[in-house]
Formats: sequence, C-alpha cells, structure tokens
Amino acid sequence: MIYVNGDEHQDAATVAALLERLGFGEQARGVAVALDGEVVPRSQWRSAQLLPGTRVEVVGAIQGG
Repeated sequence: MIYVNGDEHQDAATVAALLERLGFGEQARGVAVALDGEVVPRSQWRSAQLLPGTRVEVVGAIQGG
C-alpha cells in the first residue's frame, strides 16, 4: 500500500505507472510529484520506485484569475 495525497492506493512500481493509473500521462503539464517530501524531477518518473508505505504527493497547477 502507498499513500497518495493522504489516501491509500494499491502499490505501483514507479511514479510514471502511478500517474498513468491516476489519469495523468507522462506529458502532463503543470504536475509535480514528491516522494516522502522530496520532489522527483520529471526525468526520473520512469525510474523512481514506489516502495510499500511511500507517501506520494501529486500536485497540479491551476489556471485562473
């Protein structure tokens, strides 16, 4: 089990796999990911492993006025 934005989720192998499961493609713009409080650069999404108990924060920029 991993935790995404505070909610329990089934394990995913990598950040990229998790984002795909959440409906974000790898080319998603305005998305940032942190694992256990450390920001993961987009270039590492495919290789960043998610171990059981990992706390993931996924945030997206919102456009507006």
